[in-house]
Amino acid sequence: MLTFAQAIVLGVLQGITELFPISSLGHSVILPQLLGWTDVAAAQSASESYFLALLVGLHVATALALVFFYRATWARIADGILSSVRTRRVETPDQRLGWLLVVATIPAGLAGLLLEHSLRVLFARPLAASAFLILNGLILFLGEWIRRRASVERIVASHATTDSGDRRLDTLEVREAGAIGVAQVFALVPGISRSGITMVAGLARGLDHEDAARFSFLLATPIILAAGIYKLPDLLGPNGDGVRPQVLVGSVAAGLTAYLSVRFLTRYFSTGTLLPFAIYSVLVGTLAFVHFL
Repeated sequence: MLTFAQAIVLGVLQGITELFPISSLGHSVILPQLLGWTDVAAAQSASESYFLALLVGLHVATALALVFFYRATWARIADGILSSVRTRRVETPDQRLGWLLVVATIPAGLAGLLLEHSLRVLFARPLAASAFLILNGLILFLGEWIRRRASVERIVASHATTDSGDRRLDTLEVREAGAIGVAQVFALVPGISRSGITMVAGLARGLDHEDAARFSFLLATPIILAAGIYKLPDLLGPNGDGVRPQVLVGSVAAGLTAYLSVRFLTRYFSTGTLLPFAIYSVLVGTLAFVHFL
């Protein structure tokens, strides 16, 4: 059965790894095995277990932390979408950003409903999660390579060494937002980071790291919140029996950690890149893969 200590550790892990581009699902599969939490590991791969109840709390807490951090942005987006519906026009950056998020949310939302449970059960194995974590690192390396190549091409074309030529977030086209949303689907596999793969997709479309991260975090919010609410019966039903206090404590830990994580990362990506997270993913994934081989 889930202990309070395990719930807190898993909550902190969720709050960090859901937003840092290093895969929350991958770490939640690998870490319990490394710590010898055999009961937690067995619950992850079971079709019905208390782990489902824990996921509900951790997801809702993470999403609420993101909503709180971006509360002013979400207020503008909601107002923009409502006014756009009334006027049947998209005229402001907030209106455009709102509809881009709607379009980008659809692919992962549908895939989550159809595939999330089966993929989690299928790949909730430490060896598989380790391999996908290595792949996650390679994807992040690829994103940085694409970013640098595109920057060089823009500089050469414009002869402007002081202007990177990055696109503004609200200039994304609908099909590009849809492509970023499709990329998010791959994060259903343990080891592939939701924030990482959507950031790479944003970088590939010409966004800078700051805007790519912002769009990624905003895009993650409705998906994570919807996943938690949709599975609320798991927490309120038999799966939650005996673990609801632990889930509450773990959720508080996840919410606080997620808020601190997004606060740090929004500042970091104003100047930082994905390279440290790419190195981490490949290194930790390789060590874990060798360990579980």
